[in-house]
Amino acid sequence: KAKAKERYKIEAKNSELKHGHGYDVATSSGLLGMQLQGAMAIFAVNLKRILKLTD
Repeated sequence: KAKAKERYKIEAKNSELKHGHGYDVATSSGLLGMQLQGAMAIFAVNLKRILKLTD
């Protein structure tokens, strides 16, 4: 039950990645392309969070 109470926080972050940064659909072919897309999406979200925290 304790983990279920914290799950909504993680799901909100996953939703932001999928809907806001195109993490749900591969834009390039191949494993390397998907890895790069994933890394860039996660980097962008983390950078936005860092900037929001510094303000």
